[in-house]
Amino acid sequence: MTRLGTSRLDAIDRALFDRIAAAPLHGTGPWLRALSRAADHGVLWTGAAALLGAVGGRRGRRAALRGLGSLAIASATANTVAKHATRRPRPVLDGVPSVRRLLRQPVTTSFPSGHSASAAAFATGVAIESPLLGAAVAPVAAAVALSRVYTGVHYPGDVLAGAALGTAAAATTLRWWPRLSDAPPPAAPAAFPAPALPRGRGLSVVVNSGSGNGSMTATGPEETADTLRGLLPEADVRVCGPEDDLAELLTEAADRAARDGGALGVCGGDGSVNLAAGLAVDRKLPLAVFPGGTLNHFALDLGTTTHQDTATAVEAGTAVGVDLGLAVDHTGSRTFVNTFSLGIYPELVHQREKLEKRIGKWPALAVAVAKLLPTAEPVTVHAGGRPHRVWLLFAGNGAYEPAGFAPTHRAALADGKLDVRVVDGGRPFARTRLAAAFLSGTLHRSRVYRTARLRVLDLDFLGDADRIAVDGESVPARGALRLSKNPAALTVYRPPVTS
Repeated sequence: MTRLGTSRLDAIDRALFDRIAAAPLHGTGPWLRALSRAADHGVLWTGAAALLGAVGGRRGRRAALRGLGSLAIASATANTVAKHATRRPRPVLDGVPSVRRLLRQPVTTSFPSGHSASAAAFATGVAIESPLLGAAVAPVAAAVALSRVYTGVHYPGDVLAGAALGTAAAATTLRWWPRLSDAPPPAAPAAFPAPALPRGRGLSVVVNSGSGNGSMTATGPEETADTLRGLLPEADVRVCGPEDDLAELLTEAADRAARDGGALGVCGGDGSVNLAAGLAVDRKLPLAVFPGGTLNHFALDLGTTTHQDTATAVEAGTAVGVDLGLAVDHTGSRTFVNTFSLGIYPELVHQREKLEKRIGKWPALAVAVAKLLPTAEPVTVHAGGRPHRVWLLFAGNGAYEPAGFAPTHRAALADGKLDVRVVDGGRPFARTRLAAAFLSGTLHRSRVYRTARLRVLDLDFLGDADRIAVDGESVPARGALRLSKNPAALTVYRPPVTS
């Protein structure tokens, strides 16, 4: 563009600034100034993310995380790259209300608007996951952008450039984190018949009162049990209290269901589902999974996001077959419905479990991370007759997405294969190289990261990896280990998938 064209655009930009900054906006000026201050340092958007995570369910949590990730990219780009490349002065104010003047801020670079970049990034990131939530956030983001002109901090051109940068930042997150499909992942036909149980007749359910510590659920186990009894009045619903043995109660429930020709039900987190799944397979019973844990990965991947979803499937008798993962060492066989791992993660879980009853799950995890990471070392395992140093070995029960080393959801429930991912700890600067590859979107080409889709993985000797994690539960293991699949072994109720 010619210098004359640039000067003309600059003149238009300044004229628009004068009009907007001087406009009374029918008494909304104080509100806009307060909104502008609230958006400082991302405080407004952090609060919005917390609200989305608390009330928006799985979709809301993903929207909040993508929004904050988009904001981080946009803010870093706008404030550390773009501003230093342009050096456009802030507007000069004469009798115009100004947050900058009120706060005695020095004259700094104006182009682009970092606040507008953050606002657009957060709103676009949320909209990628949920157009409905994005539509709710968009007016607030637009108001923040307007406030930056009205308060005299930015020209309209600064705001538009910031908004474009923020939108682009949100779009780039799709490179690392694909959008979650609304359709549940494919499964196999049920391995054995799942009877329709009107009003829950023949269903025996155990509600684990120990599940969901640190979750956003507002009800306790007794209230949850009452909810299930309301949905399925003829089901046998019992609560596993703090002094009860969950495995024992689930075994009794499975025996009752087998005698009645019914089904086993469990309300709890993934660890509870794991226990129930093994019993259901042993007795050839269908399983009804009611989400009741902190994250409920299995229930959400299955498509039973609410208690009503599961109750509907139980009454209709609609079910599918899903694979069951197996981890077998000389001490016995352990199943996993979601994931297996060894390396740094099982030790983090072990440290967290020692603290969580005293301080809660999430604070305990934070303490465990702070305690373990500075001194953590790779573990040595033997496979194929050779030793291998690894930071982490992950095996998913079916294909997980995204493809990078941050799997969040299932792409298949019955594909007969393990999704194996390994971070090689034997190469120099493995952690640094892994982080750089992840951030640059080149993880699939990194030499410290390896993936494979396998039916069986044999580890000849676990070496100093004396703990493994199955479905988020840390357990001891030693000697040789075989990971495999029991294809479509678990029959589980799921509502019909509508196109």
